[in-house]
Amino acid sequence: MRKPRVRVKLKSKRGAVKRFKLTASGKIKRHKALKRHILTKKSPSRKRSLRKSTLVSDSEVALVREMLLA
Repeated sequence: MRKPRVRVKLKSKRGAVKRFKLTASGKIKRHKALKRHILTKKSPSRKRSLRKSTLVSDSEVALVREMLLA
């Protein structure tokens, strides 16, 4: 008699787990890009706005959610 097949648990993408966070309402939060180098030519107000986090766009939510909860 054969053993019943056990479904393998799906792992979440570890890079995505480090980059994205879920808010209390279920939206996905991310940090803004372009803040790592070549900062001398960027204005202070632009650099200040890059500090803040933002939400993932509606077109990308399904893709990111799949990476996080897979």
